[in-house]
Formats: sequence, structure tokens, C-alpha cells
Amino acid sequence: MKVLITGFDPFGGETVNPALEAVKQLDGIEIAGAKVVTREIPTVRGKSIAALKKAIEDVQPEIVIAVGQAGGRMEITPERIAINVDDFRIPDNEGNQVIDEAVVPESPAAYWSTLPIKKIVAELRQEGIPASVSNSAGTFVCNHIFYGLMHHLQQEGSIRRGGFIHIPYLPQQAAKLSGQPSMALDIIVRGLKKAIEATIMAKTDERHSGGTIC
Repeated sequence: MKVLITGFDPFGGETVNPALEAVKQLDGIEIAGAKVVTREIPTVRGKSIAALKKAIEDVQPEIVIAVGQAGGRMEITPERIAINVDDFRIPDNEGNQVIDEAVVPESPAAYWSTLPIKKIVAELRQEGIPASVSNSAGTFVCNHIFYGLMHHLQQEGSIRRGGFIHIPYLPQQAAKLSGQPSMALDIIVRGLKKAIEATIMAKTDERHSGGTIC
């Protein structure tokens, strides 16, 4: 079994992206009998999806997990749903700043993650790692690639499972931003390892409350 896990390059004026730094430490390791393969993805509309599709073609994984930075969050947050809209608050790394455009024209409004998101959260919390289910991946390149991934997996015939996980800033990023939460890189890496293990071991998700009021 192979697990493909991707991380974005830095964006928005940052010199580091915790997603990329974390996934670099996972490349080539074995978790629950599966080999982890990692790829760097450009934070660019369109090119990110193309790079992910190429990685899937090359690696032929059973599981695909895209990872991205969510500044302001204090937990590791598996995403529940990808929506078919690009509405960029800031430009991507090639200056694209689209407003209210479809990720994939004439396609479904949304796709659900096929990762066991509640199982992942439960496993991380049991390890003492802050985690919760997220119901919005935003409308920037993270949601863009999440939707592109799930659309591609559906078009393939759902022969693989996949989804998206957001992680917080690193402490060195938060130190420059007053009042922003962060998480140490070693904890992020440990959390992603646990998320991969939970996905491999759980063929169906747990059923318990993971919702929010608003």
C-alpha cells in the first residue's frame, strides 16, 4: 500500500509553510504497513491540481491526503467538505486572484472527504494533540486542491480514498503575528502520522458528534 501526502510551498509573503515542512519529514517512512510518498505542490490555481494529478499517476496510491496551512487555527483540522468555488482574498503565488469562479465548471457544488475524519480527530485527541473537524476549507488554494482532488477521485471511480487536513502556524510564524496560535513542528508531524495510521486502519468512520453551532 502507498499513501501520497502533499504540502504547499510558502505563500502570502511567508518564507516557510508548515505543511511542506511537516510532509518532508514523512517521505519514505512506513506506517501500518504502507509506504508514505510525499510531494511539494505549488500554491497556484490550476497548477496545484495538475501537480496533484501527476503525483497520483506516478505514485498510484491507495490514499491521498493534501495538507495545508490554516493561520489562526489552534488545532489540526481534517476537512469535511470541499466546495466548488474559488474566491481568493489574496493572490496566489502567480498573482491569480479570482472571485466567485468554479474550481471545475459544470460540476457538483461540493464533495465530501473520504477520510475517516472523526476517527482521525479521536485518535489525535487520545494522543494529546489538539484536533477537531472543520466544516470549511476556505475558498483559497487549499479548498481549490481539495475540490480538485475529490473531483478527480470521483472521476476515477472512487478507487482511492482522499481528503484534506489543515494545520496551524509554526511558532516562528506566530512570533511575528500578535495573538496567533501555533503548533510545534514535531507535534504536527506526530499528528499527521497518526492521521495516516487511522486512515489505513479504519475503513469506515466513527459516528459521534463533531459538529459546531456556527
